Amino acid sequence: MYERKIPVDLDCPLRLTMSLIDSKWKSCILDELRYRSMRPSELHKALPEATPRVLDLQLKELVEDGLVEKTIYAELPPRSQYSITPLGMTLIPIIDAMLEWGTKNKELFERKYGK
Repeated sequence: MYERKIPVDLDCPLRLTMSLIDSKWKSCILDELRYRSMRPSELHKALPEATPRVLDLQLKELVEDGLVEKTIYAELPPRSQYSITPLGMTLIPIIDAMLEWGTKNKELFERKYGK
């Protein structure tokens, strides 16, 4: 688990919120889970640019923060599934705003990264 070298400023709501979704893939994971629960392999297929190790670590952090829930089914072979929690759903409007901003400013990204 990643351990912060600089403590989070508990007096700043923006920094507190960012501390929950500050990684490259957490908001993408929440966005994928907003519509349905997914097995780890489905998330790996939905986000192929993310390495399995990083995705697994970030899923673990999201579960620990209470934004995602992991259900393990007692069967052979064992099967698990991730779903967004009600607390995680409260971040969806923020993710939607980020998606809208990215869409409106697409030309910025095309200039920066090429087509």
